Amino acid sequence: MSDASPLGQFLRARREALSPDDVGLPAGGRRRVRGLRREEVALRAGVSSDYYMRLEQGREASPSSQVLDALAQALQLDDEAADHLRRLTLGGSWRRRHGQADVSPQLLRLMDGWSRTPAFALGPALDVLACNALAIALHSGFERFDNLARMVFVDPAGRDFYRDWDRAAHSCVAELRAAYGYDPESPRIVEVVEALSEQSGEFAELWARHEVKSKAQEGKNLRHPQVGDLEIQFSAFTVNGAPHQQLVVYQAEPAGPTAEAFTLLRSSAGEPTPADEDVARQNLAPTEK
Repeated sequence: MSDASPLGQFLRARREALSPDDVGLPAGGRRRVRGLRREEVALRAGVSSDYYMRLEQGREASPSSQVLDALAQALQLDDEAADHLRRLTLGGSWRRRHGQADVSPQLLRLMDGWSRTPAFALGPALDVLACNALAIALHSGFERFDNLARMVFVDPAGRDFYRDWDRAAHSCVAELRAAYGYDPESPRIVEVVEALSEQSGEFAELWARHEVKSKAQEGKNLRHPQVGDLEIQFSAFTVNGAPHQQLVVYQAEPAGPTAEAFTLLRSSAGEPTPADEDVARQNLAPTEK
């Protein structure tokens, strides 16, 4: 992590990611800096160059909402990145009040009851806090099913498991960056980022871009060493009572190849298959006299 303020790091990274051509400015000959100059961003945002420089250097940490809106427009931030910019100015008032890694017993029972669906709970640093048996079986090719960021960038199984590894890597870092925006002083997030930055140059490069994205409903293309290629839809839900935990649920198209693969994984994990459950229901059904 840099010694500069999180706000200053973000502004500088997003400024350097824009070219003059992106914002309709002439290149102006040879440039000594990447991206836009500070004075160009200041002009576009309607603030003084000195004030903008203080923001980047961390000497000014409380810009007005009007200035933040102008900076978001000047830097061409999307809605999620603009929200991230605002959070970085709020400091401790947005810090996590529910930073515990405990998962409620109710959530554990809910996940265990989903025998046909992989489900797991994530902490803000993408730590796997709890999971059901099918989620363990799905990730059995990894050394450990412990932290999604570590699994993507460091575990050798990651590049085979995620068939679109580049997409998974970008999403993983952007999700971690979004969580960092809520609590830049989180010891666990700092620990994960520093460890991965040392172990993976690709992670360090993506982290420096300051791209932001939270989990959303979308598809994943995976490859399991035992059951082959999988096409999964997943959803992520905020957990009431622990709003900075997420419940992630993977789903397969009914009666499709991935659903069949899930059945094989359930069997390998010692979980009852759909056929077993059908037999059990028949055995429990009242007999006709």
